[in-house]
Amino acid sequence: MASIIADHQIVKPIRGNYLVWMLAMALLVVIGGYCAYTMEHEGHHISGMNNRVVWGLPHVFAISLILAASGALNSATLSSVFNQSMHKPWARLSVVLAICLLISGLLVLVLDLGRPDRLFIAMTTYNFRSIFSWNIFLYTGFIAVCVVYLATLLDRSLNRYIASIGALALLWRIVLTTGTGSIFGFLVGRSALDTAILAPLFIALSLVMGSAVFALVVALVSRWQGTPVPANTIRQFSKLMLWCLLALLYFSVVHHLTNLYVSEHSSDERTMFTGPMALPFWLGHITLFGVCVWLVSRQRIIEAINQKQWLLSCVAALFGSAMILYSTIIGSQLIPQNLFPGKEVTSSTFGDAGFASYFPSVWEWGLGMGGVALSMLLLGFFLRVLPVSAHVIEPVADISDQVT
Repeated sequence: MASIIADHQIVKPIRGNYLVWMLAMALLVVIGGYCAYTMEHEGHHISGMNNRVVWGLPHVFAISLILAASGALNSATLSSVFNQSMHKPWARLSVVLAICLLISGLLVLVLDLGRPDRLFIAMTTYNFRSIFSWNIFLYTGFIAVCVVYLATLLDRSLNRYIASIGALALLWRIVLTTGTGSIFGFLVGRSALDTAILAPLFIALSLVMGSAVFALVVALVSRWQGTPVPANTIRQFSKLMLWCLLALLYFSVVHHLTNLYVSEHSSDERTMFTGPMALPFWLGHITLFGVCVWLVSRQRIIEAINQKQWLLSCVAALFGSAMILYSTIIGSQLIPQNLFPGKEVTSSTFGDAGFASYFPSVWEWGLGMGGVALSMLLLGFFLRVLPVSAHVIEPVADISDQVT
């Protein structure tokens, strides 16, 4: 039975290939768990990581999921804080997706860093001069805020608090993403990072990745419900994606131009352009630039954009953002460290001993994909037990006639 949750909104039952999708995601989660178990017991020597590259592909997956979790709240905050009525039917799904993505990202992060058995110690022993300690509060607090936010959206008696909780969620996600970017921006030992602009850059990354993932989820849920995504929703989501992409490209260009200008970073920046990370670096930026150009060129006729074009642009934006994140995290570790500024090192086997190499193993791919699958598995579960997905329907004289 379908049910009404608000004026001109209706929750339809989940049908279609939902069960097949859930079984596929469960299989990927099992594979990811096996990969994590194998690396934990065999040692990280079976992965592509080494003493130089300690944050590998699973870390890229984990940070991507965390950033996407922050960005997935776009529709919820736009509807609650900025009173954008078009986003109201998707607010609940937005909050639930954010929770699922963050839980999955944190799980991959814990398994990637090793010694998950010591997680309780890490959560109860703090060094407040470390940004990692602060992020524990930011991540757990974000989940708590989202749970309260979802409660206000589900319970009509709590609807009067939606705007206040929405504003808190907006502020929290900005602080959370700033903290995530600061993990890398505060690393003065990595000259390819070591800049405060990584904080707003990561905020822009979260907006793009969250918008792209949310769009793909909306299309998937709509297919399960047998209801097409409204054309107006596609147009509005496309415009939102365009502005997020432009913000990301702006901060990325400023970041790299600044590094070229600063003498202590210029040589490393040129290495980023032409070195081992040149392919993912340029591939990511060219992809994002291409999507921007395509959307801008269609700005006058964006009314005609269809669902296939919309989803392809979201996939391209997600791919480009992931490539930028990969080149930032991995590339910064491949570049030799300047351990003794102003000194000439004649011989070394440590972090300054030339360029490092890194090739992700199948175990790392399995762990990362398992984390993505877990977020979708959790989302599918919540779709079954909570009325979080709704579609706008045309106004009718008696809306009860639409209920079957």
